Amino acid sequence: MTVGLSRVTDLNSYFNNIYEDAVFALRETNLATRLVRTFTDGQGDQTRSLTEYPTITPVSVAETEDFTAPTQFNKSLLATLTPAEAMSQAIITDRRLETDPQNARQDASVELAAGFSEYVDDALFGDISSLTGGTVGAAGSTMTWGYFAAAVSIMRANKVPPPWYAVLHPYQYHYMAETASVGATVTNSPQFQDEVMGRWYAGTIYGVPVFLSANVTVDSEDDAYGGIFAPMALAFDLRRDFRLEPERDASKRAWELNATMLYAHGVWRPTWGVQIIADAQTVS
Repeated sequence: MTVGLSRVTDLNSYFNNIYEDAVFALRETNLATRLVRTFTDGQGDQTRSLTEYPTITPVSVAETEDFTAPTQFNKSLLATLTPAEAMSQAIITDRRLETDPQNARQDASVELAAGFSEYVDDALFGDISSLTGGTVGAAGSTMTWGYFAAAVSIMRANKVPPPWYAVLHPYQYHYMAETASVGATVTNSPQFQDEVMGRWYAGTIYGVPVFLSANVTVDSEDDAYGGIFAPMALAFDLRRDFRLEPERDASKRAWELNATMLYAHGVWRPTWGVQIIADAQTVS
């Protein structure tokens, strides 16, 4: 008796599927903490405050005038950082651990850490919109070389001491680069690019290193809030470092992976930075 032609499709249900290792969702790597004032000496939940001295300006006096100082050399509160706790969690059941061919526990740990890294970046770059040194551009406008030059000019006029850093959304930089009239020479330092910062570094414009990050805040109208600032303009205050703690939930037959961190962030010297607001619609 002749047996009919046998094909792979006839036996598919008996073949094992081939599974590659699972991949992680895309995340932007952390940049912000490398560019701002960072504190690691704090303890607990206390606030950290910054005070500022007044300026003392010389005035003209007559030969016999009994001079009285017009300004008292007192301090005034400039900024306060208030700690807050952040947390995330992954729950992995016993059956998952016993069945999954990949190391689910290790992979969950990697993702929890990456989530905190991006969470901090988002928070710090979100503080750019609270800088008070000046604002360049407007909602719905196209990023231009003129915007960038204006922000640099305002920083100089505000007498902000260098170094300065510019942080732009990739789409802001794209639209600026597309403009017909290029008003600046972009220079790149090979030595600097070879270092770890090179993954974000786009070049130096008007003497200001430019970094690109997809974590720059974009509002619901597709407007990005980039800026130029000195490191002291923004602050990150780490009180308790990233902590990952496993906890057994016997009734659920599972393990909890609990990730926490205690930190503060915010503007530190608000006039030491200039906002650059411009459109960040997806490019084509």
